[in-house]
Amino acid sequence: MRVTLLSAAAAALLASTALAEDLPETKLNVVGSWGMVSMYTDFTKPFFTEQLPAATGGKITAEIKPFNELGLNGSEIVRLVEQGTLQFASTPMGYLIGDNAMNGGGDLPGLAPDIDKARAISDAWKPVISDLYENSYGVKVLGIWPYSAQVVYCNAEMTGLKDLEGKKVRASGAAIGDFVTALGGASVSMSFGEVVQGLQKGVIDCAITGSMSGFNAKWHEVSTHIYELPIAWAPVVHVVGLDTWNGLDAQVREVLTAEIAKLEEAIWTGAGDETAEGFACNTGGPGCTREAPGSMTFVPVTEADIALRDEVLRSTVLANWAESCGAECVAKWNETVGSVAGISIN
Repeated sequence: MRVTLLSAAAAALLASTALAEDLPETKLNVVGSWGMVSMYTDFTKPFFTEQLPAATGGKITAEIKPFNELGLNGSEIVRLVEQGTLQFASTPMGYLIGDNAMNGGGDLPGLAPDIDKARAISDAWKPVISDLYENSYGVKVLGIWPYSAQVVYCNAEMTGLKDLEGKKVRASGAAIGDFVTALGGASVSMSFGEVVQGLQKGVIDCAITGSMSGFNAKWHEVSTHIYELPIAWAPVVHVVGLDTWNGLDAQVREVLTAEIAKLEEAIWTGAGDETAEGFACNTGGPGCTREAPGSMTFVPVTEADIALRDEVLRSTVLANWAESCGAECVAKWNETVGSVAGISIN
């Protein structure tokens, strides 16, 4: 058996080497999401600049920059890919909800209490999003992956979800805005890059982002409290223009599909790990491997918070999203996401 396994491994290595030798040299131009957060620094950038070239014997290489370094805000990414201005690119799907509400169907606030449920929901909704992007935008979805859990940072006293009442809260996307408003807060639209200054100057009291994303962006230096309950997961979609994709060699497409699937898996796993480490780093607790941890107050979730979250999800978030998405969209959601989440929108 040992000889058989070794032979199989050797055969796989030889096949991989032969495949790499057969690949045409291909250089990709890639635009990543926000460059100051770990999704880009720890996953996307190393994948395209190191891992992909290594896996293909140097035959597939890439140049990559985050969209913020290109002066973009993320909401225009898919259209730029559709037009052929960009080749491969990533952007948070929450930025695209105004263009089509279906972009929010896989990450409605309060729907996924943990990373496993978030993954199951994302996988269920992914075929719907893939069809939308191909038919409406002329782009191919290569992957959908999350940031760490989207949680609340406040530069004010906070003991639970009810304390968002009366506070000005930066919310990324209409659905999270609905969630905040239903709790009695004032939803504020603000770019990720503007949040630190907004918290410093009192333009906002609180803001929602990934537990690790916020730490990397130094939100812990301008906030006092961080709240445990995941509000959402802020999935990012990675796309390529259909003309670009179809113009690539078939073997290159095959390799990219397989390797980006590995990247997707790695980011999902990393998001779960980083959610816990993000809390540790923001509060100065054990388990933080990053430099200069913070000293924020950790606010644990309570049973009352969970009940309030579920009430807001059912009474406000789902109803508002369904109205904006339409009957056909809701039917698809019920068949896919709703089936996984155990919820039906009537």
